[in-house]
This record gives sequence, structure tokens and C-alpha cells, in this order.
Amino acid sequence: MNMPFKNIIYDFISKHNSIIDTNLYKLLSKNGYVITEDKFNKILMDLEISGFIKVSWLTKNTKRIEIIHQNDDVDEIEIQNKEMVEKDYEASFPGI
Repeated sequence: MNMPFKNIIYDFISKHNSIIDTNLYKLLSKNGYVITEDKFNKILMDLEISGFIKVSWLTKNTKRIEIIHQNDDVDEIEIQNKEMVEKDYEASFPGI
């Protein structure tokens, strides 16, 4: 079963944590993944829109690609706010 290019590219980026787009493209082709430059850029854009990577321009023709680490921290104040909103909503129905 073949993995989609989006997953393959994300795996290569996550191994390096930060990489230049030309180096990533060469690394992909060196490992046998042939992809057009247009499709490569579209996949990078999709990953950036999804919030998995950050792409920034270094020079006119060079982009730096970085992994965005997801924070799974629990915000106690946010949890309390949600609980208060739920209680207020339930209290707005008198007699039920």
C-alpha cells in the first residue's frame, strides 16, 4: 500500500524539524519519490493551511519549512469558562 505524498513529505520534515524546500525536494527524489514541483508546492500549502507546518521565505527562491508542535496543555480557566456557560445555559430554562 502506498502512502500519500502528504504523509511522506510530513514525515521527512518531521525528521529534520526544519528544512529548506530545495533540500527536501532533493531528498525526496533521492529516496525514489518522484513528484512535480507544482504538486510539491501544493502539498506544502495544504500542510501549512492544516496547521502542521510553517513555511517562510528566506530568499526570493528559497523557503524554510518548519514543523509546528501541537500543544496539548489543559487550560484550567478555559475549562471553568465552558462549565459556567453550560450552567448558565441550563439555568436559562426555568421549570425544566
